[in-house]
Amino acid sequence: MNREELLEAVDFEKGDGLVPAVVQDFENGEVLMLGYMNRESLNKTIDTGTTWFWSRSRQEFWNKGATSGHYQYVKSISLDCDGDTILVRVEQIGAACHTGNRSCFYRELQK
Repeated sequence: MNREELLEAVDFEKGDGLVPAVVQDFENGEVLMLGYMNRESLNKTIDTGTTWFWSRSRQEFWNKGATSGHYQYVKSISLDCDGDTILVRVEQIGAACHTGNRSCFYRELQK
């Protein structure tokens, strides 16, 4: 699908203008983080080839890696069957998590 088809297929209305974006390592499938995108941040991601998100707490756009240097270079963008979640497969430079961990999902329930 092309850009226009993708943007048309995303259901931004369901989440009041935002959709969750799961970020995954394109080489090994590791889930790195979850962010939220609106139409403009998705467009910025497509245009720049790096991930852009909407910060719900700061109410502003942010480019992953702009301050840390830990950029995410986009390899593919997919949309789920309901059109309300985006999967972004990336080449991750450095840590994806602000804590310095490779993935934000480093805390696991021990049974």
